[in-house]
Amino acid sequence: MRTVIGEILPLAVVVTVSPINIVAAILLLFTKRPLLNASCYLAGFLVGVAAVLGILTAVAGAAHLDTDSQRSRGVSGLLLALGLGLIVVAVRKFRSRPAAGETPPSPKWMDGITAFGPGKSLAAGLTVGAVNPKNIAVGLASAVTIASAGLAVGQSIGVIAVYTVFASLGVAAPIVAVLVLGDRSDKVLRGWQAWLDHNNTAMMSVIYLVFGVILLGRGIGGI
Repeated sequence: MRTVIGEILPLAVVVTVSPINIVAAILLLFTKRPLLNASCYLAGFLVGVAAVLGILTAVAGAAHLDTDSQRSRGVSGLLLALGLGLIVVAVRKFRSRPAAGETPPSPKWMDGITAFGPGKSLAAGLTVGAVNPKNIAVGLASAVTIASAGLAVGQSIGVIAVYTVFASLGVAAPIVAVLVLGDRSDKVLRGWQAWLDHNNTAMMSVIYLVFGVILLGRGIGGI
């Protein structure tokens, strides 16, 4: 179990440092009910990430990846293809990064986020955690790792829980900053938001590159 956790933690980090996930939490901390809305967003994000990984792990487990070498080779080929694809995406994103002083536009779903209440905040977190293509791709790689380890159900649940907590640390960070810094957190959060907004494309290119290399290694190691 500890070996599996060690293998999937780098994948969880890929999710936790995603700028869009963090910026949404920051913006919710400038709403009328900041801590409640941001906490609801975090709760939804946790549920979304855990649900996706749980479902993908169940599907991968049903395929008996730990007992069929032919299936394992197929999965290795899939990981190789996904890894190569992400490296290509990383290069394209890096080349399209904004020039100095430019800020890329935010996703459309963030429009009006400062007017969200607890319900919409929870739904936003659930959607981002569960539907984000990057989260699904990372979840798929993690699910294959968990399923191929032949863990008991309870152990698999424990691994999924650890992954979910680490994947959500980025979203939780702004909330912790408010609790620790109080009124002084406004300037800090604005600084975080400005930096993440401006460096979003560059960060995502690095994230995709790292994730792609990790998947390439997994794929090569499984062949």
